[in-house]
Amino acid sequence: MTDALAKPSPPPMYRWLVLIFISLAMFGNYYIYDSIAPIADMLKADLGFSDENIGSLYSVYSVAAIVVLLVGGVLIDKFGTRITTLGFGILCTIAALVNWQTDQLEVMLVARTLLGLGAEPLIVAVTTALAKWFKGKELSFAFGINLTIARLGSVAADNSPNWGPSFYSNWQDPLFLSFVISLTCIIGGVVYFLMERNAEKRYTLGKSEETEKLVWSDLVKFDRSFWFIVALCVTFYSAIFPFRSFAIKFFMEHGGESREMAGFLNSILPMSAMIATPLFGLMVDKIGKRALFMMVGSIFILPVYLMMVYLPGVSLYVPIAMMGIAFSLIPAVMWPSVAYIVEEKRLGTAYALMTLIQQIGVGAFNWMIGRANDLSAAGVDNPEGYRTGMWLFSILGIFGLIFSFLLRRQETGPDAHGLEEPAKIG
Repeated sequence: MTDALAKPSPPPMYRWLVLIFISLAMFGNYYIYDSIAPIADMLKADLGFSDENIGSLYSVYSVAAIVVLLVGGVLIDKFGTRITTLGFGILCTIAALVNWQTDQLEVMLVARTLLGLGAEPLIVAVTTALAKWFKGKELSFAFGINLTIARLGSVAADNSPNWGPSFYSNWQDPLFLSFVISLTCIIGGVVYFLMERNAEKRYTLGKSEETEKLVWSDLVKFDRSFWFIVALCVTFYSAIFPFRSFAIKFFMEHGGESREMAGFLNSILPMSAMIATPLFGLMVDKIGKRALFMMVGSIFILPVYLMMVYLPGVSLYVPIAMMGIAFSLIPAVMWPSVAYIVEEKRLGTAYALMTLIQQIGVGAFNWMIGRANDLSAAGVDNPEGYRTGMWLFSILGIFGLIFSFLLRRQETGPDAHGLEEPAKIG
C-alpha cells in the first residue's frame, strides 16, 4: 500500500497522449460506420441492392447496439478497459475486413452486425477509460477532444471522394480504404494497452466510474420531464442519422451534385457539431433556458427536409446550415439536462435507457426510409420519389417540436427541475 501511495500521478503529457491514441480507436469505428453512404448509389447500380437493403445495413448495426446496451458493461467491468478497448477494436476491424471482401448482402449484414457489437461497447470502454485518466475540470474537456477526434472519422468518410478519388472507380475500393483506416482501431487499442500497462507500474491511476447499466426496476421512477427528453431524443436522432445514411445518394440523384460535393455537404453536420456543440454548451450553462433552446433547435430542423425537395431555387447550404445548428444545439442541451432531472445514482440507468430507445428509433427509420424510397422509386430518373422519405423526416420534426414544447411547459411550472436556470458554479 505504501509503494502504491508513493507513486506519482501520470504527467500531463502522458495523459494527453493516452487520450489521443484511445480516441484514434473511435475515429476508426466512426469511419467504418459512415463508409457506406458515399457508395450507396454504386451498391444499387452494381450489386442490385435496393434502398431498403442499404437502410438495413444501418439498421442491423442499431439492433446489435441494442443487444450490447441490454448486456451492459459486464465485459468491461470483468476484463478492464485496456483489454476490452483492444478486443472491441479488433472486432471493428474484422467487420470492415468482411465488408470489403464480400458482394453478398447477407454477409454484409453480418459484417455490420459485428460492427455494432464492437463499436458501441468500444465507445463505452473508451468513455470509462477516460474517467481513470482525467478528473475534475479536465474531464469535460477531455471528453470534448475525444468526441472531436471521433467525429473526424465521419468527416473523413463523407469527404473520402474528395481526398481519395482514385478509390471511387468501383464500389469495393472504398470499402478497402475503410478496412485500412479501421486498423486505427487496433493501433489505438494496442498503444493504449501498452501505455496503461506501463503506467500501472510507474504511476497512480484513478479508478473509473462504474460502467452504466440498465436497471429495469428504475424505469417506472422517472418523471414526465425525463420522458419528454427521451421522446425528443428518439425523434431528433431518427431524423438526423437515417437522413445522413442516404444523404450523399440524395444530393447526387435529387440535387444533381457530384459525389465529391455531396460528400462535403453531408460532412457539414459533424463538422459543425465538432465546433459549435461545446460553444452552445458553454452558452446554455451561462444563461440557462435549456427547454427553450431545445424548442429553438426543433424549430430550426422542422422545415429543412421539405425545403430540399420543394424549393429547388434555395441553395442546399441554407437547409444544411439550419440542420447543422439543430445538430449542434439540441445535443449540447439535451444530454446534460438529464442530470438536472434524474438523481445521480440513477443517471447510468437513465442514459442507458435513453441511448437504447434512440437506437431503436434510428434502426427503424433507417429501414423505413429505405423502404419508402423503394416504394416511391426514388432515384436519378425519379428524384421526386425522395419526397415520401422527406415527409417522414418532417413528421418526426413536428413531433420533436411538440415534445420540446411539452418539456418547456413542464419546466416552467411548479414541478420544474431547474432546467431554465443558469449552471451553478462550484
